[in-house]
Amino acid sequence: MNHSNPPSPKRFASAGPLTGQIAVPGDKSISHRSLMLGALAVGETRVTGLLEGEDVLATAAAMRAMGATIARENDGTWSIHGVGVGSLLQPNQALAMGNSGTSTRLLMGLVASHPISAMFTGDASLSGRPMGRVITPLSEMGASFEASQGGTLPLMLRGISPAVPITYRLPVASAQVKSAVLLAGLNTAGISTVIEPVPTRDHSERMLRGFGAKLEVGEEKGANGLERVIRIHGEADLQPQTITVPGDPSSAAFFTVAALLVPGSDLIIQNVGLNPTRAALFDVLRDMGGSIEELDRREVGGEPVADLRVQHSALTGIEVDPAVVPAMVDEFPILFVAASLAQGTTVTRGLEELRVKESDRLAAMASALILAGAKVEEYGDGLVIQGTGGDPLPGTADGTAIATHLDHRIAMSMAVAGLASENGVKIDDTAPIATSFPTFEALLDSASAQ
Repeated sequence: MNHSNPPSPKRFASAGPLTGQIAVPGDKSISHRSLMLGALAVGETRVTGLLEGEDVLATAAAMRAMGATIARENDGTWSIHGVGVGSLLQPNQALAMGNSGTSTRLLMGLVASHPISAMFTGDASLSGRPMGRVITPLSEMGASFEASQGGTLPLMLRGISPAVPITYRLPVASAQVKSAVLLAGLNTAGISTVIEPVPTRDHSERMLRGFGAKLEVGEEKGANGLERVIRIHGEADLQPQTITVPGDPSSAAFFTVAALLVPGSDLIIQNVGLNPTRAALFDVLRDMGGSIEELDRREVGGEPVADLRVQHSALTGIEVDPAVVPAMVDEFPILFVAASLAQGTTVTRGLEELRVKESDRLAAMASALILAGAKVEEYGDGLVIQGTGGDPLPGTADGTAIATHLDHRIAMSMAVAGLASENGVKIDDTAPIATSFPTFEALLDSASAQ
């Protein structure tokens, strides 16, 4: 994403209830993995519902640079002709990752066990994010790295083949680190093992199995109780697939909270992925009193899916169990907005991971909500928010704008806060929204217009 363009500020204000039916874009996590695994399968993989945001397009460009043929057809279907595991080509130029931490960390895993080198670059936000957590296990497998100070981008990775299979215990709950090791394991002879003391989203495991990789997932007793253990057998031979990407629950989250907060709202969000490792936000909102009903629950491409009917609700503050953090880590910014309008106090803890996302999301959301008139206390690992009891937030004063810090989730969360405010909320730049949800503003307008 080119952040050298002038910022595009906008004030978001109440436009009436959200009604009718909308469909959010495809799941970002599944979209990334569809492109990567399709590029490693021999033959044609076809994907419908792919998220066409800048983060996913960065993954597509990187896989093209390493030999895959990837094209979008007129009906929106994506066709991927892969090169096979072990056959990635040396890219001729740096892999530009834009704002996408997922692309970067997962692709580092892919490259690590191939005999090629790749330079990874990113925008200002991504270049501040730590890559050491991926560098450590991939170095144990034999890859070598030249990173910028602090283990950040720009970064040169020199892969190795054959790589060394490892057993790696995740020091911090991270689906990206787990996935990087599993993807490196695809082209590593033997069994590579990841141990998860805390389960994280399992899209990689589901999709690797779907493409034909030999994968074993189980629970084993560790020092602190049961741990999730994933073993992948290399060298894998992946088979092309036909994939339907479900709607992204992280994108649906913004419209879910908007409909809960805006009086008179009764909105159906179609085809939302409800993978249990991703869907904790909806349970937390129900615990707060939110009316969120699942319609036509079904399975699409190995992933649970339903249509969500969301109705305006009086929310009550709660203490959020830190155990749910891995299953909704990206949804806390929008939960903070819901908490700001609830009755009573909402307490969140165990959120240190939010400080190393696209921005320091704890500090950014605390500052943003306070500027919009909310009562927020920031702690090292979470926020404590005193809600308005359902009354709208005052909003931002004229001439004042929320700092989004190039972070799409800050921008969209505060846009939703604007819908539930008296004077609206102005954000300093809407451009970052395009990284994950390019149709966000248009969908917001259509839901309000109905």
